[in-house]
Amino acid sequence: MTKEEEDSTSGRKIIHVDMDCFYAAVEMRDNPELRKVPLAVGGSGRRGVVCTCNYEARSYGVRSAMPNFQALQRCPDLVFVRPRFDRYQELSAGIRAIFYSYTPLVEPLSLDEAYLDVTSLDRPATEVATEIRKRIREEFRLPASAGISSNKLLAKIASDWRKPNGQFVIKPHQISSFMESLPVRRLWGVGKRAEEKLTALGCHTCLDLQSRPIRELEEVFGRFGVDLYRQCRGIDDREVQPTRIRKSLSNERTYSDEVETEADLIERIGDLHEELTADLRARPELVDRIAGPFVKVKFVDFSQTTVSRAGLDWDLSSIVQLAREAFARKDQAARLLGVGVRFAESGSGWEQLLLPFENNRKGEDPFPSEG
Repeated sequence: MTKEEEDSTSGRKIIHVDMDCFYAAVEMRDNPELRKVPLAVGGSGRRGVVCTCNYEARSYGVRSAMPNFQALQRCPDLVFVRPRFDRYQELSAGIRAIFYSYTPLVEPLSLDEAYLDVTSLDRPATEVATEIRKRIREEFRLPASAGISSNKLLAKIASDWRKPNGQFVIKPHQISSFMESLPVRRLWGVGKRAEEKLTALGCHTCLDLQSRPIRELEEVFGRFGVDLYRQCRGIDDREVQPTRIRKSLSNERTYSDEVETEADLIERIGDLHEELTADLRARPELVDRIAGPFVKVKFVDFSQTTVSRAGLDWDLSSIVQLAREAFARKDQAARLLGVGVRFAESGSGWEQLLLPFENNRKGEDPFPSEG
């Protein structure tokens, strides 16, 4: 292990808790009739998009961010329900209270996942993770997975390792061997296009990627190349940040089916705006602090652009206006869209919130112990 790798595993104990197909699991929890059917939560209409789906639907190849019409082609019996963000917010708050009963060092990433730094606890981190998952199941009847390691990158990879309703630990002495065999597609930010570029470089595993100099990765991927250089070695020195100054509220989604036309853009921006509106409705104290909206577009060549307008309303027509401007900056399809609002500076400390959508892999029934 190199000195840099040693510095990135400085005795910390980090847990990443990830709720399994959270929105779909909530719908199945509240309506038992939905438990035995392929279920998708998402926007309405043929050109709507799947927010998330249960494992029954995933067995047909349905995935998050897939257009509704494509999901129905793969699973004609797919049942769609509209998202209920107020309900997801309510349950997320209760789950988060469980996290805080163990440590104040909790960094929420979204409604359905968070990092916990439990280094100061005089208990094994695996024991704490097991207990947290048990409490979530008993108090909220929802399944959760957890990953445990010495940094955030590894903990997040580990939480996806035994989904659903499982946990996995990567111990410090296991990092080098674990990373060497890890497929590059499991690294953060590596989607279909990035994997194709890495395959062209002969990089299928992180061991392959470790053989590539950082300058070459920068030439191919830009700033993301530096991230890849560190990630493939399991290096991550970020601390769990329990509080941040809230500068914005946003949600974004990476699409397996790329956004190629303006019609696609408008449809998907509409879904994202609906979700943003629901989240702001649940936080009325923030609305008066909105300084203006913004839209982010990441293109298939991994470049991205953001358009914002201070003082502009954040209604759908304004968001569409910004999205069109951003999308027109390159003659390329987009792989990621994001919409949000920025807040005026204040002396208050606001926690930053981002709402990425789930990308869980196929697994078993998330309610294995229930009849």
